Amino acid sequence: MQRVGSVNRLPKENAAEYERLHAATWPGVLAALTANNMTNYSIFKYGEMLFSYLEYTGTDLAADNARIAEDPVTQAWWDECKPLMLPVDGRPEGDWWLMIPEIFHHD
Repeated sequence: MQRVGSVNRLPKENAAEYERLHAATWPGVLAALTANNMTNYSIFKYGEMLFSYLEYTGTDLAADNARIAEDPVTQAWWDECKPLMLPVDGRPEGDWWLMIPEIFHHD
């Protein structure tokens, strides 16, 4: 299992809408995550920063991310969510969230 942390920004004027959407995340989006080996997914908010955490149980994260990106329900979900966020500097071309390295873990 691989723990994955990512960051993004959420301007305070968009926070209520972002939180409203995520309070009722579409079942098809959740199904795509599960089908592509992503579990225990959480998003935290601190001021205007978003931190996402998930556990990846597959063997090819890039391929599973690509399958999620091809899912029409997920694409429609992103069309709702992306305009609310501002990506952080330093993210790879084409990525919306910036994956960050894990520097400590304790079981």
